[in-house]
Amino acid sequence: MPILALGINHDSAPVAVRERVAFAPEVMPSALAEARIALECPELAILSTCNRTEIYGEVASEAVLAWIAEYHSVTLEELTSCYYQFTDEAAVRHMMRVACGLDSLVLGEPQILGQIKSAYAVARESGSVGPTLHNVFQQVFSVAKKVRTETAIGENPVSVAFAAVSLASRIFTDLAEQTALLIGAGETIELVARHLLDKGVKRLIVANRTLKRAQSLAEDFGAEAILLADIPEHLPRADIVISSTASQLPILGKGAVETALKERRHRPVFMVDIAVPRDIEPQVGELDDIYLYTVDDLRGVIDEGKRLREQAAQAADEIVNVAASAFMREHRSLRAVDSIRSYRQQAQAISKDELEKALIQLRAGSEPEQLLEQLARTLTNKLIHAPTVALRQATAEGDLERLRLARQIIGLSPDDAGSDASAGTEGSADKQDKKKLK
Repeated sequence: MPILALGINHDSAPVAVRERVAFAPEVMPSALAEARIALECPELAILSTCNRTEIYGEVASEAVLAWIAEYHSVTLEELTSCYYQFTDEAAVRHMMRVACGLDSLVLGEPQILGQIKSAYAVARESGSVGPTLHNVFQQVFSVAKKVRTETAIGENPVSVAFAAVSLASRIFTDLAEQTALLIGAGETIELVARHLLDKGVKRLIVANRTLKRAQSLAEDFGAEAILLADIPEHLPRADIVISSTASQLPILGKGAVETALKERRHRPVFMVDIAVPRDIEPQVGELDDIYLYTVDDLRGVIDEGKRLREQAAQAADEIVNVAASAFMREHRSLRAVDSIRSYRQQAQAISKDELEKALIQLRAGSEPEQLLEQLARTLTNKLIHAPTVALRQATAEGDLERLRLARQIIGLSPDDAGSDASAGTEGSADKQDKKKLK
């Protein structure tokens, strides 16, 4: 079974589809267990972020697509129109490019590597990582580190968080005078807070499901910490709202925002919903004085940063291509080791069986010289039986390529394959002519 990488991302599917096939962190272990049973696949890993959902393993792509559709109650037609898949070397190369940030909405963004490491850790803890996926992921991590070290892909940092703050700085002439409400307390929101402070924002409010986590982040940035349930009370103070949580349901609805706007006397509010599934109801964008953007709307801002990284990306791609090819050569050689081991064990079993027979006859008084000749002859016949059958079949069918390969494998010159095939074809024709004469 080939190594498979299958999924959808920001390029292949809109946010409305991506949010429907996203896997929440809390369901990942059970989803992996269910998938392994349904797909009869011992090795499987799932990567789910705001911009992509991908499944890695040694499994048939059709089965994976059908399972995703069934698990998320999405029609196969919806997925068929926007999914992509890669196998073997292309799959490994894709995983490396993802880890290096070469396939991200923000070229070269570093957060994706941590997300892939997390996906690997969860899969490993769930018992769904075997030798193949372990080796793939280790090589992916190694290449990502090399790319970061040897190229400038990480310079001029640009991320979804940075893009959101950059867009806010275009909306407001002086960010230092604005109050920002950050919903969530994960890595993305932490980056948003850091970028906002760099832009001069002094008033930050951090809202999270657990107050302890919100307070922990707030302390680092001199911010105010609140619970998600307290957002309606503090929303009227917010000029900027940036949200990124793992919630499966919207955090902000149209009604709460309308109420806040009335208290603000319709002063405009800039909102960026980075989450997938979305934290802010799409209908909020219909309100006057609300400027709502999703991750898909950040493309224009992000494209400016891409130009600064394109040269580094070319160098990174070269590293990835070399590494992916090297990995697959090693992977195929490991598969050959299994075949060689089986072939050797088979030959040893034949030798042992014939030797035991010869020893029995020797104890019974048979002539040693005759026994040795018989042993050599029998071993030769049994050991060359399978290759002989393969050669005869390839010759009879005139399959020159298979014949050359078979001759090369057993140590014969492949140059004579053509004459063997011709002889085999002519021999078959002679037999047919003799049958006609009869």
